[in-house]
Amino acid sequence: MLSKQVLTFILAGGKGERLNPLTRDRAKPAVPFGGIYRIIDFTLSNCINSGLRRIFVLIQYKSFSLQRHILSGWDVVSSQLGEFIDVIPAQQRLGEDWYKGTADAIFQNLYAIHDYTPEYILILAGDHLYKMDYQKMLVDHVKNGADVTVACIKMPKEESPHFGVIEVDKNSFISGFREKPQEPRTIPGEPDKIYASMGIYLFSRKALIQELERDSVDVRSDHDFGKNIIPKMLSAKKKVFAYDFGQQSTYWRDIGTRDAYYQANMDLVRLAPAFNLYDKTWPLRTHYSHYPPVLMKSVCDKEKCSTGMVVDSIISPGCVIEGGRVERSVLSPQVIVRSNGAVQDSVILEGVVIGEGAQVKNAIIDKQVHVPPGEKIGYDLELDRKRFAVTASGIVIVAKRTSINI
Repeated sequence: MLSKQVLTFILAGGKGERLNPLTRDRAKPAVPFGGIYRIIDFTLSNCINSGLRRIFVLIQYKSFSLQRHILSGWDVVSSQLGEFIDVIPAQQRLGEDWYKGTADAIFQNLYAIHDYTPEYILILAGDHLYKMDYQKMLVDHVKNGADVTVACIKMPKEESPHFGVIEVDKNSFISGFREKPQEPRTIPGEPDKIYASMGIYLFSRKALIQELERDSVDVRSDHDFGKNIIPKMLSAKKKVFAYDFGQQSTYWRDIGTRDAYYQANMDLVRLAPAFNLYDKTWPLRTHYSHYPPVLMKSVCDKEKCSTGMVVDSIISPGCVIEGGRVERSVLSPQVIVRSNGAVQDSVILEGVVIGEGAQVKNAIIDKQVHVPPGEKIGYDLELDRKRFAVTASGIVIVAKRTSINI
């Protein structure tokens, strides 16, 4: 079985500065998402569902919560069968440098490849949202005799400054690779589309080791797969193949910015979600804590009752809606919405309390924040900018454990 010949590396050490303040205390792959998940859960679930069970997660920046999450929630493989999901922190094994780039992160862990001698090495990012059967990419890689296969997805031409853009020939071999070009070459026959790299690389072992060793002594290199390794392989006439992710799905999100993170959460509560959390054929795993069921109740005084109400939203276990209203929002576990509180178009993380009569809209509120009674967030952006972070599109972000004073 081909999957037994694959060793997988998940790159999960990035700082995630564009997600600040959500990454102020945690690595980007550890940021909560979709109610009960962490971002890295989706890449790990893809691996397990694809039959890939020899996985190294490379960590570096503020990795405590990420490491704890993986160790407590991803004990789903059998060591007796040679399976593992192991966390490897940056160790300065080859000098005094931490990881200098995506390629250097793998180079500093070549010992793991030498220990297991896999035929193929799959390299993934730990901060993307998508569902993919990597087995199908592996089959194409072997069939084409490729040195490396790069997964790509069709994107509008105007998105090219945000991605590595892949140029392909009629046989889907890559003829060019440009990092974030202003004037990209489009897909033949589709002048308004480009092929964007998804940051997913499947290497044959000998080709990877050769390229990493060559790159490691290049003082001008950024030691990055997209910027350096792939272009050099093209120059050397290596077999570099493009795998079109559109054969499986059209939904892929790089949740690298605050607005992208917010929008990806909002995608989950659309009337017809493009990304389905409830697909039984592709289970999504995470670490489950023991919370009580969701409680929705009315709160009455002598004059009237306020009835708890939820519309088009995801409500996680342990939440209590005490006469409040939640619309088009994602609530993580143990969120409380008090009487006449209102949450609209927002992402509320674990342990947040929305006080009586408080109103929140177009916001992301990180863990353990108490929104005082009567407070308004997302209604006056000028006031909010003085107190919180506000994104380019006007989404208000309240950092973890922020004390809000009226």
